[in-house]
This record gives sequence, C-alpha cells and structure tokens, in this order.
Amino acid sequence: MEFNGDSYRQPRIPQTKWTLRFIGISVIFFILQNILGPEIWQYFAFFPALAIKWPWTLITSVFLHADFNHLLFNMFALFFFGSYLERLLGSNRFLIIFISAGIVGNIGYLVTASNNMIPAIGASGAAYGLMGTLSVLAPFMSVYVWGLLPVPIIILTAAYAFIDVVGLSAPSGIAHGAHLAGLIVGIVFGLYLRPYFGYRRQRDIDL
Repeated sequence: MEFNGDSYRQPRIPQTKWTLRFIGISVIFFILQNILGPEIWQYFAFFPALAIKWPWTLITSVFLHADFNHLLFNMFALFFFGSYLERLLGSNRFLIIFISAGIVGNIGYLVTASNNMIPAIGASGAAYGLMGTLSVLAPFMSVYVWGLLPVPIIILTAAYAFIDVVGLSAPSGIAHGAHLAGLIVGIVFGLYLRPYFGYRRQRDIDL
C-alpha cells in the first residue's frame, strides 16, 4: 500500500517516533518468541479466560505475532497508516489511539471468541484503530493497493469491516471481533478530532 497525499494539506508535525518504536518492539518480541518458545510467551498472550488474572496481556499481546507473515502484514500497515497519522496528530495522540484500540480490540475478542482458551495476539486491532481514525479525518486519501490500484481509505476500511462482520458468524483463526472493536475506537477518536485535524478534498466539500 502507498499513500497519495498530494491533494491534502501537509501535516505539520514530522515525528514518527512511536510508529517506529512499536515496529521495533514488535520485531524484538517476535525474535524472543522464537527463542524462548510458547512456554514463556504464552504469559504475554491474551487469553479471554485469563483476562482478569493476567491483565497485562491486554497490552503485551499487541506486540506478539503468530508467524512472520502475520508480523510483516501488521508492521506494513502500522508503518504506512501509523507514520501518516502520527505526523498529522502528534506522537501523544497517536500513542493514545494505538494503545486504546489495541486494548479495546482485545476486549472485542473476549466478547466474540468461540473458545476462551484460544489466545489473541497481534497488532491488528490497533492497526484497525489507525485506519478508523484516518477514515474520518481524511476519507478520500488514496491508498494504493498492491502499489497499483488507488482506493479511498474510507472504502478500503469499509471493505475490511464488512469482511470482519461476515467473519463473526464463521469462527476461524482470525480475531474479527478485535478488528471491529479496534476500528470503532479509531472512528470515535476520529470524530472527536475531526474539528481540529480533519481536512477534505475539494470534491468532498462540493458533495
């Protein structure tokens, strides 16, 4: 994915420190996962049945990933969505959105999980939160899917949300509830911040 921000006012805040830190933490966690094995990292994964006993896993599970492809996809999304959003909003607001979406995403998984002893890991819920906020603040910003097809971020987000809603009725290894809960958090933050940071293309204003 690539962003086309040419038609938008350029963000004034150039920092992406938390985006890069979260990517670095996730990579380090992934390396440690493979070195230490599940006997250790399971204490940092989010098990719905152990949510009260192990509350720290609401956060630590965000930085664990099932395999390299899982890590790569989430870090790819975090880099593109996160770096743009952090420049736009600033590091502190970005940090709040990312962590909040990750935590609430796990709560969403807790509510929708078909087996409360199957753990949730990964930054997907947090990444959906970033997508939700951007979809409100810059709905017509183009995301180039596969580097070729320009799609407005609001359309892309809606498509992913539809897939996750459908997926709730067909239990699988994908935490659809976490995705949707994280997305809702991002949308709420976006609606709150839109009067201060939102901007639109002229064609959006004309509509």
